[in-house]
Amino acid sequence: MSLLITFFSAISFLYFGIKCLTSDHMVAEFERYRLDKYRKLVGCLQLMGAFGLVLGYIFSPELQCLAAIGISILMVLGFIVRVKIRDSITQILPSLSYALLNAYLVYLLF
Repeated sequence: MSLLITFFSAISFLYFGIKCLTSDHMVAEFERYRLDKYRKLVGCLQLMGAFGLVLGYIFSPELQCLAAIGISILMVLGFIVRVKIRDSITQILPSLSYALLNAYLVYLLF
């Protein structure tokens, strides 16, 4: 189960990180969030989390766990931002789902 969650999350955050750094749509979204100065940081953190999950799975469960914790925190913060700006439930649910998924991965690794 942890293998499936690890690689699903890693592939997702590899995609999200690249889109965050390169997509005009994400530039507009971060402006809408009023967090445009943090877009590149968030994209880099997403990429670091993706690589941390994979490298941790291969080499170090501790690294994998830290990456999952980091992604969970990032997604909780994303959830809070989306609630604060009053996004719809369909816009809010993915961040909450990824936060819970990675928190569950942390639980499995302990």
